[in-house]
Amino acid sequence: VHSGGASGYVPSSFRIIRELLSRLENESTGEILIRDLHTTIPEHRKQEAQELVRVLGGRAINEFPWVNKAEPSTKDLVDGVLRRTWMPTLSVVGADGLPPSKSAGNVLRPYTELKLSIRIPPQVDHVRAQKLIKQTLTSYPPYNSKVSISFSKPAPGWNAPRTSPWLERAIKEASMSYFGRPDCSISEGGTIPLMPALSKMFPSAQFVITGVLGPGSNAHGPNEFLHIPYVKKLTCCVASILYNFEKD
Repeated sequence: VHSGGASGYVPSSFRIIRELLSRLENESTGEILIRDLHTTIPEHRKQEAQELVRVLGGRAINEFPWVNKAEPSTKDLVDGVLRRTWMPTLSVVGADGLPPSKSAGNVLRPYTELKLSIRIPPQVDHVRAQKLIKQTLTSYPPYNSKVSISFSKPAPGWNAPRTSPWLERAIKEASMSYFGRPDCSISEGGTIPLMPALSKMFPSAQFVITGVLGPGSNAHGPNEFLHIPYVKKLTCCVASILYNFEKD
């Protein structure tokens, strides 16, 4: 976003980009305003979220390192789980054109550039979503300013097929045998590109996607480590599920 001129008379590039962000998101609630970026959440996914909250209770919210008395965007724990997974979200993840506060002068800057991450839920066409976002940001630019936008390659979300009864039984039996508690499912924001590809190649396949991501483990970090007792139990669970495999 580019602009220039005298403060007050000429709108700042930051004001322009702030107005553009308001086209995408309700800044008070975080709701994405482009309706076609939303989807209908399957009922069984809602039920899974309810069960997860029943099991975790307050841990579903307390896992985050809240600053002082900061609060989440919703106090409904089920709604919170679904917001993390089945609702579109905007995050500003980078910026250019903004000098550090120590060296910033009392002048109008020539441009402001933001890097946005927009997560879309499963079942939303990622190519169409990109076109809608571009249209929203570039149509009728504020003050007839110059608005430029470029995209990384968009990626789709993925929704696993509903779990077959035999697999539900096998997972529950394995969880009770090795952890002494029933299993739970959780959707996860982010994209694993392999899964849509596998699902397309094998449309009738069932999937068990799991990992050692609980307490005592640190995945995908410079100090990555695993909770060994958990690893052993999880490995036994996978072996048990494979042992109980049967066709529908």
